[in-house]
Amino acid sequence: MLETTIAAIGPLDQTATAAARDLQSRLTKPAGSLGALEDLSIRLAGLAGTCPPPLPEPAAVAIFAGDHGVHAQGVTPWPQEVTAQMIGNFLAGGAVVNAFARQAGASVTVVDVGVATPLPPAVADGPDVPRPVAADAPRLVEARIRPGTRDLTVTAALTRDEARAAVETGIRVADELIAAGAGILLTGDMGIGNTTPSAALVAAFTGADPAEVTGRGTGVDDETYQRKMDVVRRALRRHRPDPADPLGALAAVGGLEHAALAGLILAAAARRIPVLLDGVIAVSAALAAAAFAPDAVGAMVAGHRSTEPGATVALRHLGLDPLIDLGLRLGEGTGALLALPVVTGAARVLHEVATFDAAGVAEK
Repeated sequence: MLETTIAAIGPLDQTATAAARDLQSRLTKPAGSLGALEDLSIRLAGLAGTCPPPLPEPAAVAIFAGDHGVHAQGVTPWPQEVTAQMIGNFLAGGAVVNAFARQAGASVTVVDVGVATPLPPAVADGPDVPRPVAADAPRLVEARIRPGTRDLTVTAALTRDEARAAVETGIRVADELIAAGAGILLTGDMGIGNTTPSAALVAAFTGADPAEVTGRGTGVDDETYQRKMDVVRRALRRHRPDPADPLGALAAVGGLEHAALAGLILAAAARRIPVLLDGVIAVSAALAAAAFAPDAVGAMVAGHRSTEPGATVALRHLGLDPLIDLGLRLGEGTGALLALPVVTGAARVLHEVATFDAAGVAEK
């Protein structure tokens, strides 16, 4: 499945991008006056292979949840049980991501790829099929590969087979959401301690120093922050992940949710559907996706700039500019949801704004 998906990923359609660029130049506005939205609309046209591109709707958020063995190193004060408890909150509709999804008219699908503790009894109902219908309640997909990763300071977080299984879970979820009608996918994540493997992945794929890409996550104190940077350094020294081997890097220092997100991104690129990235967990997974298939970057839209420093380093490496910058660091898909109207607006301009000729407006 992974190889087939990668083989289906190609560059942006240059005929469609040229048509969108030409159309932008003839719309009733000064050239360039919509700034980044013009570039985004052109890229959406190139991805879809048509101008104007389809409106990116309905929107589907996929939240991949997993736990991390590195939690044992004291990189966060939050207990690991919070991951499972937050899944219950997502499914009950009580998290920030739910509030923003209701506002945006987006569906929420929660995927357990590696939660270490049992889910609350009310939500442990077994698998369900993800559907991008906004009116539906959040859905749970049970796809647990193992109960959390191993401690990456001691051994590889995952085997290659486990990492591949997680990537292919992300591909399957994306395929099902797109087959059910989703016009854009949004990345979500949940996993106590997951900013530590994110920092390790960003350092591995960009070559940046751990001090440059390791942040405070949920807001740890100075002592915990120093410990966290040391953990990332130790993991990189132990495994020396090769950026040319993205599956190996994900296995060595990644998380199950990182691998699944990489799969989701690859599947979106293969199906020529935009994928709106959230914070540092998503962009660290996007680095892996780009290493698997460089043309996958054409499907990626950076929703926001997380305050986690690794996010900025990763976005710079990918050549992506975030649409909004609100000082967010929550995850879940919240920043991507807030950026969603910007993406829709960029596409809608090409559909609905009149040209100078059609409107009878004089040009410069």
